[in-house]
Amino acid sequence: MATPVSATSGGASASTSVPAAAKDDSKMSATAKAKAQLNGSIVQASLTVALNSSNEPLSLVLKTALTGINEALKGDFGDNAIQNAMSQDNTPEGTASRIVSLSTAFYDAFKQQHPGEDNDAVLDKFMATLKRGVDQGFKEARGVLDGLKVLNGDIASNIDKTYALVQQGYADFAAAHKTQPAPAN
Repeated sequence: MATPVSATSGGASASTSVPAAAKDDSKMSATAKAKAQLNGSIVQASLTVALNSSNEPLSLVLKTALTGINEALKGDFGDNAIQNAMSQDNTPEGTASRIVSLSTAFYDAFKQQHPGEDNDAVLDKFMATLKRGVDQGFKEARGVLDGLKVLNGDIASNIDKTYALVQQGYADFAAAHKTQPAPAN
């Protein structure tokens, strides 16, 4: 089976087929199967990367933010924990939504790697890991865009808005997964 991969840079396009690893599912653990299915879905659904520093700087923000998250998750999940994912929606809302949804999708796997630990403590560790990765990614993206002399006006404000939306998305995710206190009698 081959998974088509398309990368677009500066208007030029290339299409490459990358064979998916063929594994005997009967020998894989449930966690490995789930991880492989998630990775396969992410790759199939979203590996079209558009990078054009003059009109799509938020695609660079997404790529560098996800790279930072990948690096932060590498110790727990190995290389390429999150595949770079893009759709045509490079608005702050669309970019933030992808960053949040792709990175938080690993929460269940993260919890499984911390059995017996307090759920809220595991959630806090997970969120801290994601935030470190996002902070690193946004810092790198700003540096690249500043070096290209395009970090100004709408681009700078869109990056700020994207970052704020990612932080809000993470806060919402954490609130939804925190242990709720028992109701008072």
